[in-house]
Amino acid sequence: MKNQKLYIITGGPGVGKTLLLNELSRKGYETVPEDARQIIREQMRINGEGLPWKNKALYSQLMLEASIKTYKRVINEASSNIVFFDRGILDTICYMQMENIPISKELLITISLHTYQTKVFILSPWEEIYETDNERKQTWEEAVYTSEKMKETYVEFGYEIIEVPKTSIEKRAGFVLDCI
Repeated sequence: MKNQKLYIITGGPGVGKTLLLNELSRKGYETVPEDARQIIREQMRINGEGLPWKNKALYSQLMLEASIKTYKRVINEASSNIVFFDRGILDTICYMQMENIPISKELLITISLHTYQTKVFILSPWEEIYETDNERKQTWEEAVYTSEKMKETYVEFGYEIIEVPKTSIEKRAGFVLDCI
């Protein structure tokens, strides 16, 4: 059974997820930031190997552990409020599939125990707003590919994809709230 209060906002890099989460937070909704960016910042700070451009397997392990820890923290807070996540656990699975990192049966069982609301909001690639930075190094083509793979992964695991229109951030937030 899917957890009906936990919503995922996902998509490839640079599609406006963080802006949308910030707008939902401004409207009073609980939001959870993306674990991957925090991992990249920390690994860069300590000159670690767990980076997508250094050790993809270690990076995916760190992402998975952080995503599960974040999920459990939110569940344990026992809030009845709606929570919006900037990416979910399945985003790490998608990354692992894209990078040909083995996914064990045990991991698939773990994923089945950490579910979200069936509706997953995806932001499609939007070239006009896409930009790279020290933590986001993917090319435009990689961003488009990632977005397609995200859709496939969530559908494969039984989620319904809802594409958020390319419009102002206020209208994007309104669209998401209308859908829930």
